[in-house]
Amino acid sequence: MDYKKEVVDNILNLEISGDLIGENNEPGLVELLNDHINKGITKCIIDISGVRYMNSSGIGVLITILTKLRNKDGEVVLINPSEQVKKLLVITKLNNIFTIYDTKEEAIASLK
Repeated sequence: MDYKKEVVDNILNLEISGDLIGENNEPGLVELLNDHINKGITKCIIDISGVRYMNSSGIGVLITILTKLRNKDGEVVLINPSEQVKKLLVITKLNNIFTIYDTKEEAIASLK
């Protein structure tokens, strides 16, 4: 798994690609998130269009991010999941917990 990050208008933008399967990647993402929360950033857009595969650990990473931000009165939105990831989100009913948009522009508008 690879990820890119940038902060625009006090919103953390993460772009994740590859396989989101937790393991060694989770501590890095959670630590990154904690650093930004400590700077007062509590809104996050996660572009998962490049995620090919996600297992239960990967789902756990997303839930951890969501929980940490909502505990700080923040929010996370997901954008552009692949069909396979979208099916997984529906099967696990996480599509009812996460807000999912097709474009980054829609996600940004929802967080402002």
